[in-house]
Amino acid sequence: MTVLLVHDDREYLVEPGEEFGTDLGVLEVPEDVEPGQELETHLGTPFRVRRLRGPDLFHHFERTGAPMVPRDVGLVIGETGVCEGDRVLDAGTGTGVLAASMARAGASVVTYERDPEFAEVARENMALANVADAVDVRTGDVTADLEALAETGGFDVLTLDTGDAAAVVEYAPELLVEGGFLAVYSPFIEATRAVVETAGDVGLSNVRTRETIQREMDFDDRGSRPSTAPVGHTGYLTIARRD
Repeated sequence: MTVLLVHDDREYLVEPGEEFGTDLGVLEVPEDVEPGQELETHLGTPFRVRRLRGPDLFHHFERTGAPMVPRDVGLVIGETGVCEGDRVLDAGTGTGVLAASMARAGASVVTYERDPEFAEVARENMALANVADAVDVRTGDVTADLEALAETGGFDVLTLDTGDAAAVVEYAPELLVEGGFLAVYSPFIEATRAVVETAGDVGLSNVRTRETIQREMDFDDRGSRPSTAPVGHTGYLTIARRD
């Protein structure tokens, strides 16, 4: 099982049994390494062993684009209640942070990625997150398989991060079980409006959209205030439900 080696602000992914070299010295990682241990390089520099947790995926997955940030992943999981035993259909895999996070919450995920190279990276990331058995990364356009997917039995949650999400939302009543949730993420308001209108047209209920935005706080000797760095807009999240 992959673990993190941490020293001050440095973090390295390592495998048990690996010899790992840094400018702080060489580390011999035992086969039976456990989180919480302290390992020293041959120069005596200590590293703590840390178990890889959900938020670490954002920082250590190989990237094929801008991954969904942890706060937005949390919103999707919190708004839809993804949990153990759920079946999730996801489209727009990308780096795979959302799919992996839902699988780590106990769900079984089928996710579609159009780009073959991106899909292969996502599969490697699923292995790193130790959820390869729970996430089926399919190469292709989900819109080509919607009718077949609708016939396989309903999904508990449908998550979309694609430019043509509205075309998939048309099938949401057939894809989702009764009470199932739709979650659509988009950085653009035009695509979000199309999703909202389509969700209403096909009879989904409780359709609502929120902008995901967050500001960090600065604390110094002069006082405390929100950071003057650019405002942290990431996108728009639309949630709806099948009655």
